Amino acid sequence: MGMDRTGNLDELLFAAELRPNRSLSPRGFGILMAAICLFSLIAGLGFSLAGAWPVLGFIGLDVAAIYLAFRFSYRSGGLKETVQLSVRELAVSRIHPGGRQRHWLFQPYWARVRLEVEETEDVGSHGSVMVTSHGRTVRLGRFLAPEERRSFADALSVALRQIGHH
Repeated sequence: MGMDRTGNLDELLFAAELRPNRSLSPRGFGILMAAICLFSLIAGLGFSLAGAWPVLGFIGLDVAAIYLAFRFSYRSGGLKETVQLSVRELAVSRIHPGGRQRHWLFQPYWARVRLEVEETEDVGSHGSVMVTSHGRTVRLGRFLAPEERRSFADALSVALRQIGHH
C-alpha cells in the first residue's frame, strides 16, 4: 500500500527496487584481499632478497590501489532506485550511497517507458530505462544487465497499460 498526496491509502499496482549487482560478497572480498596481500608479500620478499628492495614499495602501492578500487565499487553499490505505481501516481526515487535523494512524480496515464540501448565496441551494451511524461524524463537501471533492464521495462510498461483499463 502507498499513500497518495492527500494521505489516503492507495493500492500499489507495481513496485520495484533496483540495486547494482555485486558478485563478490564482503567475506569474498576479505579472502581475495588476503590472497593478494600474501602473493604480493611473497613476490616482494623475492625481489628484496634479490637486491631489488624498492620493488616491495611499489607492490604495496598496487595492493593499496586494488583495495581502494574495490571499496569505491562497493560504495557505488549502495545506490538504490525505487519505482512505485498506483492508479494515481508513478513515484520514482533515487537514493545515492551518501544519502542524497531525488524524487520524481508522474501521472501514470501519461507516463511512457522506453528502453534505451547504446552499443559500444569495447564494453558491450549500455543503456537505461527511460520514463517520460510531459517533457520530463528520468533514466533508471543504468547499472542493470541488459536482460534485467529489458525485463524491468517490460514489467513497468505492462503495469502502466493496466492503468488505462481501470
